[in-house]
Amino acid sequence: MRAMQVNDALAAARALGVDRLDAQLLLAHLLRQPRAWLLAHGDAELGGAAVAVQAGLARRAAGEPLAYVLGEWQFRGLDLQVTPAVLIPRPETEVLVDWALEVAAGRALDIADLGTGSGAIAIALKRALPQARVLASDASADALAVARDNAARHGATIEFVEGDWWQPLAGRRFDLVVSNPPYIAGDDEHLAALSHEPRGALTPEGDGLEALRRIADGARAHLRPGGALLLEHGHDQGHAVTKLLTERGLHAAETRPDLAGLARVSAAFAHE
Repeated sequence: MRAMQVNDALAAARALGVDRLDAQLLLAHLLRQPRAWLLAHGDAELGGAAVAVQAGLARRAAGEPLAYVLGEWQFRGLDLQVTPAVLIPRPETEVLVDWALEVAAGRALDIADLGTGSGAIAIALKRALPQARVLASDASADALAVARDNAARHGATIEFVEGDWWQPLAGRRFDLVVSNPPYIAGDDEHLAALSHEPRGALTPEGDGLEALRRIADGARAHLRPGGALLLEHGHDQGHAVTKLLTERGLHAAETRPDLAGLARVSAAFAHE
């Protein structure tokens, strides 16, 4: 029997209903070749990678996100390990990082990332602000293990602590706090399409605002004078979040859109 070749794998993907780009990315990843290489080497044999390719195509055909099949994903040029213990980093979150870097203005700040997940935000900030002292927290030990591995992969010195939101940070204050908390309402129909990702990282149930409320509640006690809190949220939650932040004693609250023009990140500041 002829050994499985690149073109055979792409044909198998087509038969399974797997998107061609996804199939190419999977093949390129497992063969450790650029995707462009596949186009010129359709008759290349998969060798020992054939079993892994077939298994990966089956997982993708069953609806598992490509990031989990590959075991890694990119965020702001960083190759990050991802597992079902963490959310898959998304382009929308780059708005949060960009704004945080604007606020930091290159200063050596004390920064906290609440609910770090894969560590994407914390690592991106530490890489851009090497003099900053970055702390990342998460209530999930499994998520923290992924984040620690990612930080080590990129040589980012970050303090990791386990706990729910402000709970492990008693008595500590920061110049900048960022978070991409769960914010999808518990009855949102879009959750069905996200069933492979950790539900607790997607929704706090109820109206979707509970985690945002808890972070806003503790902000004044953990921000230094003039410190900033930046929160990612749903496209229809900007007004609710800025209201929360203002009611909790912060000021200059505003919301910025993501690349699609949807309200995505809100920020407010502690009084000097």
